[in-house]
Amino acid sequence: MQTFTPATGASNPHVQTLLPRMIRKQALFAPLWESFTTDDGDFVDLAWSEDWQNEAAKLKPIFVLFHGLEGSFNSPYANGLMHAFAEQGWLSVMMHFRGCSGKPNKLARAYHSGETEDARQVLESIHQRFPNSSKVALGVSLGGNMLTNYLAKYDSNPIVNAATIVSAPLDLGACSVRIEQGFSKVYRTYLLSSMKKNALKKSQLLEQALGIKELHIQKLTRLYEFDDLITAPLHGYQDAADYYRRCSGIQRICDISTPLQIIHAKDDPFMTDAVIPTFKLPSNIDYRLFEQGGHVGFITGSIFKPRFWLEEAMPAYYSHFLES
Repeated sequence: MQTFTPATGASNPHVQTLLPRMIRKQALFAPLWESFTTDDGDFVDLAWSEDWQNEAAKLKPIFVLFHGLEGSFNSPYANGLMHAFAEQGWLSVMMHFRGCSGKPNKLARAYHSGETEDARQVLESIHQRFPNSSKVALGVSLGGNMLTNYLAKYDSNPIVNAATIVSAPLDLGACSVRIEQGFSKVYRTYLLSSMKKNALKKSQLLEQALGIKELHIQKLTRLYEFDDLITAPLHGYQDAADYYRRCSGIQRICDISTPLQIIHAKDDPFMTDAVIPTFKLPSNIDYRLFEQGGHVGFITGSIFKPRFWLEEAMPAYYSHFLES
């Protein structure tokens, strides 16, 4: 796979991180939506690149995308990657984590970096529909950490033939500290605002489940506080520290035998070197560490003619599935 070179005039990590939203203000296409019912009676929304029930869809390999914290189909990387794969002949689909498609989910339960059950149910359903199709999964940021945990947990039968994780916070504790520093607090403010807004939509459910009130949610000022008050106890962890310790994907990488590509930029403003493995990686892992790229940025070309490198590199990397 070709290396990444940042766009001329856009090598700064914050420019790389923010530029995609400035370039792509609207989604590249209108997806076909599906409401997928989970085993516990809740739902997650799937966005498809085309009608998956078409006869032509049965002949295509499948690209499955898992988005990042508070992401959605409208995130520039999401519709961009789906479109890039679809243009090359793939059937693309993205699973929205609970509450991320614009509609509050029915239960107090939400999503987090170690929550793999929804992904499992969706992938099982996809496999039932397309038992003979090759399947590649890609997880971005939080979705990448989730996918790491998923691949380790279901290593004997992952359903997917290969996977990639991009800009994943593989050490959750270190990342929760990093995002509270310097300019990165801008990202924290944006993410926390979205998380609090979604939590407030389900305030009655959260009060019933955890005994917390709207005022408690409104007072939160750090991601760690949100995870300590809501994420951890809501999903069976003692506190934020326990959640971070048990769900950080870096400790599970060597439990994965599926062909896995890991893409990370050393200048990612969400993270520290704690997310970079210091141990010997197994041969099934293709680790791609770039000096620059920001957080899910990877904008190449020039500042006047920028290009989304991931959207060029990822379909090319997996083109052998089309040929087969």
